Amino acid sequence: MIRSRVYLCLIVLLVGSSTGLVVWAQRATTTYIANDLPARRQLVSSLSLTDLSLWTEARYTRHPSMADLFSPFQDNPAAFEHFPAGSLMSPSGPRPLTTLQVRHQGQF
Repeated sequence: MIRSRVYLCLIVLLVGSSTGLVVWAQRATTTYIANDLPARRQLVSSLSLTDLSLWTEARYTRHPSMADLFSPFQDNPAAFEHFPAGSLMSPSGPRPLTTLQVRHQGQF
């Protein structure tokens, strides 16, 4: 009987704290959108920033949209990751296949 009451109290405490965190997150998001976001957009436009820089370590973690696929393996293909951010960031998604077809004159 005592274990079930402890379990029930723990569940009620966890559900209550989860609900409190959700309410706090909604209020914080509303405050951020109303107050901080316009100031940050103005800063980005005044400094002419182009892309989000996530980490300052390696070029393939600084700007994931600009990184080539070989840059993590530039030292050695079997080398271990020596930047901590590289282990936290997932590889970019599949890129579209591009092919170059060379046709001789008269072939269509």
